[in-house]
Order: sequence, then C-alpha cells, then structure tokens
Amino acid sequence: MSAKLEQDILARRTFAIISHPDAGKTTMTEKLLYFGGAIRDAGTVKAKKSGKFATSDWMEIEKQRGISVTSSVMQFDYNDCRVNILDTPGHQDFSEDTYRTLMAVDSAVMIIDAAKGIEAQTLKLFKVCRMRGIPIFTFINKLDRQGKEPLELMEELEEVLGIESYAMNWPIGMGKEFLGIYDRYNSRIEQFRTEEDERFLPLDENGELAVDHEMKKTSYYTQAMDDIMLLNEAGNSFSKERIKRGELTPVFFGSALTNFGVQTFLETYLEFAPTPQPRLTEEETIVEPLDQEFSGFIFKIQANMNPAHRDRIAFVRIVSGMFERGMNITLSRTKKSFKVTQSTQFLADDRETVDVAVAGDIIGLYDTGTYQIGDTIVGGKKTFQFEKLPQFTPELFVRVTAKNVMKSKHFHKGIEQLVQEGAIQYYKTLHTEDVILGAVGQLQFEVFENRMKNEYNVDVHMEPIGSKIARWIENEEDVKESMSGPRSMLVHDRFNNYVFLFENEFAMRWFNDKNPDIRLYSLL
Repeated sequence: MSAKLEQDILARRTFAIISHPDAGKTTMTEKLLYFGGAIRDAGTVKAKKSGKFATSDWMEIEKQRGISVTSSVMQFDYNDCRVNILDTPGHQDFSEDTYRTLMAVDSAVMIIDAAKGIEAQTLKLFKVCRMRGIPIFTFINKLDRQGKEPLELMEELEEVLGIESYAMNWPIGMGKEFLGIYDRYNSRIEQFRTEEDERFLPLDENGELAVDHEMKKTSYYTQAMDDIMLLNEAGNSFSKERIKRGELTPVFFGSALTNFGVQTFLETYLEFAPTPQPRLTEEETIVEPLDQEFSGFIFKIQANMNPAHRDRIAFVRIVSGMFERGMNITLSRTKKSFKVTQSTQFLADDRETVDVAVAGDIIGLYDTGTYQIGDTIVGGKKTFQFEKLPQFTPELFVRVTAKNVMKSKHFHKGIEQLVQEGAIQYYKTLHTEDVILGAVGQLQFEVFENRMKNEYNVDVHMEPIGSKIARWIENEEDVKESMSGPRSMLVHDRFNNYVFLFENEFAMRWFNDKNPDIRLYSLL
C-alpha cells in the first residue's frame, strides 16, 4: 500500500450522532457542517419563516414534521481530517435504521438535553454502542436554557449509562446567566456572548483566569471553580486508551443552536476519535482498513433520493483498501462480478460523483435491485461475508391495498422498493396473496403512506390487524399449511420463507404444545 493511501485512510473519522428526539442532534449536525465549510449557512430543523430546512432532513415528511426519519450521510474536511457524519433518526420507531447505521461507524457522538438528562432512546442507542465497543463522545446541549446542575448530569451519565466520564469543559452559569465554559483540556475560558477576538480568555498556572476580568466577580465563576476543584480531586482521570475502548466518555458542554462550544468540541473530537477500525467476517477473520484489497458492506438502501429519476442508492461503508469508479467488484452473496460506473458521495440528498474513496468513507452506489442490506462487496477474487447486520422482529401489522386498482403496478413497485430499504417488512398470505406489512413502530407506517403518495403517486388503504408475534421456522419442511389458523396465521416473507403471525403469547404457547417438533425463532 502506498504511503499516500495509508495517510488518506488514517485521516478518516466516521461517526454517528445519536440522541433522543429533540435533544438537538440535527442542529448539531448542521453546525458541524458549517464549521467544515460544507454549508455556508446553518439551517434549523423547523424552517419557520426563513424557509431554510436542515441539510440533513431532505425528505418531505421530515420537513413537515421537523424530525429525522432516515439516516443521512454528510462529508467534509476539517483540520487535515476527512469527516463522515451519519445523522440518525432519534425516534424509536426508526431504531432499526439507526442500529444498522451504528454498524457502519467507528465512534458515536451522544447528544444530551441539559434539562432532560438521559432519555429512553438515548439509553437504548448507548447500549448498542457499548455492545459493539464503539467509543462515545458526549455533548450536553442547550446550556443557553435552564437545565439540571452539571454535577447532577455527570452523575446521571455514570449511574444510568454505567460508563465513566471525564468533563473536557465545564459550564459557567446556565440559561440567562450562561457566561461561558471553562475549557479544562485547552486551559482557557470560552466566553458565551462576546466579540470574536475576546472569545478565549487565558488561564494562569493555577487554572484561574489570568486576566482581571469582570467574570471573576460573579458567583457563577466561583461555583464553576469549586466544581473544577472537585473534578480534579475526585473525578476520573483522562485516558486516551480508555476512550478508545469505549470505557470512558469525554463530556463537552455547549449550545448547538447558538453555535457555542461546537468548534471546540469538533477540534477535540478529531484529536481523539478513532481512525477506521477493522471488521470481523462471518468466517471470523479480521479485515484491516490498510489491507490492500477493496472491501465494504451495504448498511442502507434508500429509494427516491431524487424522485425525478426514481433512483435507488445503496450506502456502502468501505472497510479496506481503495474504491475507484470503473473498477470490477464481486457481490459475495451471488458471486457475480460487475463494473461500477456510477458512484456518489453525499451532503444529505445533494450528491456528486466520486472517483476515488478509501477505507472509512461512505459512498453510494446506484442500485437497480442488485443489492440487499447486509451485502458484502469485494474488489479481489476471494469473497467473504462481513458479520450480519441486525434485523428486528416487527410487532405491528397492517393489511395494505391500493385505493385505485388501476395503479396496482405502481403500488407493487413502490412496496418492493420501500421494503428493500429495511424499515418495513413485507408478508403475503398464502393463497389470496394479500399484502401485509410489519413494522417496529406506528410512525413507520405513516412514513410509508406518505412516501407512497409523494414518490409513487399511489394512495393506499391500510387496515390495522394489530400487534402480532412473528416467528420464523427452522425446519420449514415440517410445516403444513393446515397449521395456519385465526390465531396463528401462516404467511410468506419477502424471501418466500414461512412465518407464523401469532395473536399473542398464549396462542404461541398453545401452538408449541400442539406442534413440539416445529422449531420457531425470532429476529432481534
């Protein structure tokens, strides 16, 4: 491998931003893009009168609701690093998309609302990061509003999440009395509302303000200094190795909306964030980023990012080597090789052709139905399969039909493409072939309905059939269609495998008792 290619790979930083809805995740993404020069003017999540929406929220329903419902990928350069940000949906109904996205990153940035502390979805996503050993960087947001005491937030972080923390900076005041942050790592105070040339105030060798400044006279400064003394004496010690292993989270305080503390966070993050990490294959071999041969895996498929062209994009995390447009790649699942001529990089739905990308990068390949989520692609002759990506067992089900039977072709095309994205799952009854969709959360059905109308011009009728317990069958050859009943409906999934949809736990136990030879299993 050439020294230039190795240097390019080691300059990559690929991370996901995770949080509970409304903690400020998308706003934070905007500000990072702004500092990276990728956008000239940061939008807000809800456009209000300005008409400017967040860059990472590009879908029509996202603009209407002010929430992210799909992961976005954005790329920019900063301080000799190439940064790939994946902005994930915070809403729990889209956690499957988020879980898969977390398989494609090397670290995570966790945004916490200073007033609300650790919320349910943050806890769920944090657990996934811990399970995978992903280093986590914490940004406690909305310091310009009244919130919980900083020490209380740090305590909550350690008790609820079970991870040790190290405060990289510390707030001086809060809400209307927010004066700035005491930057422990850079030994300076960053003022909140001030002229740019007075933004940073130096500290002396004792860690006190070196200049005679009005802030020194405030009780907020005194309180912050007392807290800092406590942190220095009784807090966790800083360890780059423990951050890398995901055992210690560096904590930053700031306000994404007012752009305060974001640049300091970005610069410090890039210093400590991991370079591209190796990945394990199903054969339990390790693929290193600096391996010569190109390899990658598909963690997301998105239809209609450009509705005018009815396109589909397969998002690829490059694991090793270098990708070049026009190269031949092999799809491990089918063992088929083909030339890749259309490849792209992203700023949300804004794209440009990419000729070269390296390990750590996220690229998009135009897809005509070739790829599936979880597919491995390789550049060499030897094929292998990276570890499986998570797929959830759906809990809610609806029967779906097109309101206009004349649009049945568009209806089936729309369903096929949206199902391939992995947010909803497709089933059909055995003889009547009624279409049944399954999802982890109700909001996924609303997004499906909205996208069918906007992107495929099809109005759909959805008849809820309630929550069911879906179970696949290990020994399909022993299943008889006569086992299907009103409380244990037998259907096919999109790959034509048998699936039982049980009415409830009681119905499943009753079925097990009557058919002990049938081995049932669930997805995640």
